[in-house]
Amino acid sequence: MADEEDFPSSSDLEEPEDGDFYLSDHEDDIAENVLQDLEDGRQEDCNWSVSSVITKESLLAAQKEDLRKIMELLALSEQHARTLLIYYRWDVERIFELLEQKGKDKLFTEAGLTMSENKVIDLSSYSDSFTCSICFEDVPPVAITEMDCGHCYCNNCWTGYFVVKINDGQSRRISCMTPKCNAVCDEAIVRSLVSARHPDIADRFERFLLESYIEDNNKVKWCPSVPHCGNAIRVLGDIYCEVECTCGMQFCFSCLSEAHSPCSCIMWEHWTKKCHDESETVNWITVNTKPCPKCHKPVEKNGGCNLVACICGQAFCWLCGGATGRDHTWSTITGHSCGRFKEDKTKLIECARRDLYRYMHYHNRYKAHTDSLKQESNLKETIQGKIAISENKESRIKDYSWVINGLNRLFRSRRVLSYSYPFAFYMFGDELFKDEMTSQERDLKQNLFEDQQQQLESNVEKLSMFLEKDFQDFSDEEVMENMKHVINLSSVIDRLCKQMYQCIENDLLYPLQRATHNIAPYKSKGPEKASELPQCLASNQARNTKSNKMDVLPHHVPAVSASGTTLSAKRTRQFHAASSSDETGSSRKRSKNESIGAAPLFDLNMPAEVVDKI
Repeated sequence: MADEEDFPSSSDLEEPEDGDFYLSDHEDDIAENVLQDLEDGRQEDCNWSVSSVITKESLLAAQKEDLRKIMELLALSEQHARTLLIYYRWDVERIFELLEQKGKDKLFTEAGLTMSENKVIDLSSYSDSFTCSICFEDVPPVAITEMDCGHCYCNNCWTGYFVVKINDGQSRRISCMTPKCNAVCDEAIVRSLVSARHPDIADRFERFLLESYIEDNNKVKWCPSVPHCGNAIRVLGDIYCEVECTCGMQFCFSCLSEAHSPCSCIMWEHWTKKCHDESETVNWITVNTKPCPKCHKPVEKNGGCNLVACICGQAFCWLCGGATGRDHTWSTITGHSCGRFKEDKTKLIECARRDLYRYMHYHNRYKAHTDSLKQESNLKETIQGKIAISENKESRIKDYSWVINGLNRLFRSRRVLSYSYPFAFYMFGDELFKDEMTSQERDLKQNLFEDQQQQLESNVEKLSMFLEKDFQDFSDEEVMENMKHVINLSSVIDRLCKQMYQCIENDLLYPLQRATHNIAPYKSKGPEKASELPQCLASNQARNTKSNKMDVLPHHVPAVSASGTTLSAKRTRQFHAASSSDETGSSRKRSKNESIGAAPLFDLNMPAEVVDKI
């Protein structure tokens, strides 16, 4: 936490006889440290993931990039390379690894890829007619088609089969009609037969194949903006990150919901569901129904008898909720009595009341910070008006970028604070981590986290106070004093956010044994803005892959080892394994000198322009 002594006073200023204000040597050292911290943050932010926007125009180029790698490595045609990539979810690195582990034949067989040399039927032997085993019609040889797996049927049966599969949304991997044959039909044949009779369905087939790069790719996802902007985001590296599309939408790449770190995706899913369940409808259900002791569905009483029956057939007592038999009179139920006071019932009520109060504590603070963020997002126009007034008045201070930078820091830190309360609710509760920590360990870790949370909260409120001041009416000395407070507090808050994320990742989530939780890394500049993928990427990639033997081998030189695996596969696998991030789903511990990236901006009615333009 920053003390008043940390802020340089106006007496430290060096004021020349004419000209603008300058910083003293002491202030210059502070500014250098702040700039160095920011520069370190920029370097650290680049270590984790790189995101790019795939538009409708660049989608084909992005797909060609991966297709060419497989085509040149395994000497395959484009349709066969696409079949292989779709099966392995467009994970080129995974294919490189499996190529060395399993060999080419097994790799192809598992993907349903059958090469043409496996054909077993000689169509030239049918000079007059061929009897289709599907429709049992005699057709000339020119009206039948044989797939790579060796099975052949008449074109009418193939076309009807393809049309059904495309209409059912299974066009990306259409398997052979023969029972127990897992071979995937050649897309060129599908395209030729369907387009001859149903051009519109053929166009849909082409679109499905093109969009499979997004639909079947773990590293490419559609932007969740509403209405949809038509863009997709590709992330290379750590998929547990938060990104910003060119349309301004900021979201969690892992779960496609709004940016929610330091909450994990599981925590945020539970929190949103819990907040939604606290609606008036659920409150009415709680008051007017009771859960069935067998199926736990809510049951409403529609008569005067206290013996009620659920639709599942279970009878239970309306007064206490206990399961009973069906024999009863108007006043009693056979073998059941709940009129006596039971201490266990009181304990259950107390536990329910404690859980409710605990939820209200965290929800009220979460709501308070989200409401503050909404209100403070309106400050941008107000502050821009104050800056315009200050720049037009007679003053030697002309640079007010520190105000905008401080405002952006306020937005980010306020968002981090708001999501830190749902994180604390689940981290130190019994819903997700009941058996992960002893009560003593939980109390110790909770105190550590809440101390850091309190420090961050205190400095955020201070920064908000200084930014709301009417600095346009200040003298030059007062403006300089306010500027120092804003700059210093912005640096302190950024450091506290990083420390909080380090505590969460290294001290809280990493030691977990039974649960798997990952959070997006903290980034000082906010969620990474995805760069647009150039349409000429495919042609550039083609030139690069021919000159880079570590990535691929030319398709005319399939170097093979004694075990039957391509030699470049091992080198490629080692190269990608060294550069790829951990995607096993386990909680990751980051060292303190590693990147903690920036907290994503809160997207509740928040304009995209609040993101720092640094």
